[in-house]
Amino acid sequence: MKISYNWLKQFLQVEWEAEKTGELLTDLGLEVEGIETKESIKGSLAGVVVGEVLTCEQHPNADRLKVTTVNLGNGEPVQIVCGAPNVAAGQKVPVATVGTMLYDEKGDGFKIKKGKIRGEVSHGMICAEDELGLGSSHDGIMILEEELEVGTPASEVFNIENDQVFEIGLTPNRADAMSHYGVARDLRAGLIQHGINLELISPSVSNFHVDERTLRIEVQVDNKEQAPRYCGISITDIEVKDSPEWIQNKLKAIGLTPKNNIVDITNYVMHELGQPLHAFDAQQIKGNKVVVQTLPKGTKFTTLDEVERELHEEDIMICDAENNPLCIAGVFGGIGSGVTEKTTSVFLESAYFNPISVRKTAKRHALNTDASFRFERGIDINFTEYALKRAALLIEEYAGGKIASDVMDFYPEKAEDFQVFLSYDNAYRLIGQEIDKETIKNILASLEIRISSETEGGLGLTIPSYRVDVQREADIIEEILRVYGYNNINFSHKLNTSISFDSNHEVKVENIIADQLTSLGFYETMANSLTKEDYVSLSENLKSEHNVEMLNPLSNDLKVMRQSLLFSGLESVSYNINRKNSSLKLYEFGKTYHKYESGYQESKHLTLFVTGEKVKESWKVATQASDFFYLKGIVSLVLERLGLSNVKTTPTKSDTFSEGIVFSLGKTRLVEFGVIRKKVLKEFGIKQEVLFADFDWTTILQLTGKKKIKVSELAKFPAVKRDLALLLDDSVSFKEIYNLAFQSERKLLKEVDLFDVYEGENLPEGKKSYAVSFVLQDDSKTLADKQIDKIMQKLQQTFEKNLNAVLR
Repeated sequence: MKISYNWLKQFLQVEWEAEKTGELLTDLGLEVEGIETKESIKGSLAGVVVGEVLTCEQHPNADRLKVTTVNLGNGEPVQIVCGAPNVAAGQKVPVATVGTMLYDEKGDGFKIKKGKIRGEVSHGMICAEDELGLGSSHDGIMILEEELEVGTPASEVFNIENDQVFEIGLTPNRADAMSHYGVARDLRAGLIQHGINLELISPSVSNFHVDERTLRIEVQVDNKEQAPRYCGISITDIEVKDSPEWIQNKLKAIGLTPKNNIVDITNYVMHELGQPLHAFDAQQIKGNKVVVQTLPKGTKFTTLDEVERELHEEDIMICDAENNPLCIAGVFGGIGSGVTEKTTSVFLESAYFNPISVRKTAKRHALNTDASFRFERGIDINFTEYALKRAALLIEEYAGGKIASDVMDFYPEKAEDFQVFLSYDNAYRLIGQEIDKETIKNILASLEIRISSETEGGLGLTIPSYRVDVQREADIIEEILRVYGYNNINFSHKLNTSISFDSNHEVKVENIIADQLTSLGFYETMANSLTKEDYVSLSENLKSEHNVEMLNPLSNDLKVMRQSLLFSGLESVSYNINRKNSSLKLYEFGKTYHKYESGYQESKHLTLFVTGEKVKESWKVATQASDFFYLKGIVSLVLERLGLSNVKTTPTKSDTFSEGIVFSLGKTRLVEFGVIRKKVLKEFGIKQEVLFADFDWTTILQLTGKKKIKVSELAKFPAVKRDLALLLDDSVSFKEIYNLAFQSERKLLKEVDLFDVYEGENLPEGKKSYAVSFVLQDDSKTLADKQIDKIMQKLQQTFEKNLNAVLR
């Protein structure tokens, strides 16, 4: 939200520098994210002065140019070549002197330099209004008033406004501060705490009166729950034209583009007081009646942006007597009832609409307007008539209008101010220290919170209607604290803590694995649980009917809860690769969400993503690409760290992988991993291989902690290592050798490892060579050579019998 400092000073005449005011606003909870200097005309016409044309002669070398001498009030007159048809001797004109920077409509600058034009020297430029940013005309130079003194800076002649604009990161609860008046009201409370008591100046509406009762437009509200208050007034004999310069400057400062005097005034009052207004062309209201109602679902309505929309049956609509829709209440006007150059009378609306209804309507139609921004957060229901009169007086003054009706005010049930009791003890407890009772009362008074009763233990308070966020005692204490100043609360340099012997098993296991993965070079990610509904089409294992849909999605990209962590992870991978970070090791602990006939289901997962190089390239490390077996090793290490051994391996059936396997414990699936198919990667613009592992973390947590740990002494006697080089059929896997070895020798065999595989020349077709090592050890004595040879012979015979192995 943008707040103009000059505009703010109309309500509170504070003399502080903008930076200091910004610091106080931030302390009050209105966080100032930045301060921007704004000029109503870029460059503020620095270097442009009033000049007097002394002579004007035809250029000797050009028919359309004139050679003039101009008095700039600082010495000898200068010669300036001018191409304007209306330049003449005796005129007072704006002159951009040598060195002046002028700016075009896009903000691009150009510097005035001394030069020659068709052979004649020119010391500056006599300017047209568009060249100075004062208008759009380029028919000729500007002719200034004769009484102006030569040499006067143009910034003193024209209404150049320099301003500083606060960018405030407004929290959703602070609906009361969505205007310059609201910010000034809060700032005043903060200044009082600094010993500066300034008057809060409110715009006066005391001159409001009805000029004539010639255009009465009735108001009918069909549902008072959706529109608890609706005010309107008719204004005739208006002339639609440009708004006054001071209004335009205020709107430009906060980033708005002026339209015309009627629209600008409604925008001005909205940003001034926080009350959205809407002006209808009264001639387009059939039957001189406004009806606030809902229309059947599917009704067509074209809004001001020329987009035809289908209405929802819960959208609040402003209609005429013939049920023609004129406006989506609180959100956007209709193209058929808007103010145009031909408008001569308007019906001005100021209302309070149900915040929930406005928010739903705005989201349904993807419309986020300044009006909906305020209505959906809650405005002051008791401010509607005041804002209406304020706008009506401005239209009367700057559009020549006449107030042609009494104020139509539908307000069947007056909103009562909220009552809250504040306990001093609770205030001291939540704040963390005692604050003087008189200080608390002064703070509440500065916030216009009235004390209706007082006891020894606390205060009975009446909350003003514009503070829709203050409903509880804790809210009152927060108000006291933010105005008193968080920085003024004492804090101890002593740190108190307690040691708990209880541990959360889930968190403990998660931290162990997170530490392990981090030590292996992985980085933790945390993706959004909301994702695109179309992602389920990338895998046959996911079904659209299992999507958990958001009732009020922020966008189509955040429409459903994710059924898999794969796609949000690939978004992160794609984001990094597109920024030249192509070697990645990522992990995420997260949940998936499914909707079944039996109800909703959440499952916890751990996912790994690996792509690019294993280690960073350097002079001493050869480049190695991450591959399937690298990921398999990581997965095995994680399962081993979790105490899950004796897992079995089966090929994956998921169409997500071009190749992959599943590790299971019995019939329980633990993890599925492999190489992601290229067609899936293509959807994310990824052209390199990506490996993915998906741990069923919910199941794993149930299995961990149940395994008993056995502890044994370190062996006192040495181990013996022997190797066998076996010629085998290429269909034989190492796992078969591993299992047969332990079946043959259970007592002394400790380890079986594969350290070399050879396929190629000098081997028969269909054969391969495995080099396998065996570690033997006896815990009670040193092994003898005869015993070792016997075991190795037994192993060899086992392999020959069961695998048709041949010793090489």
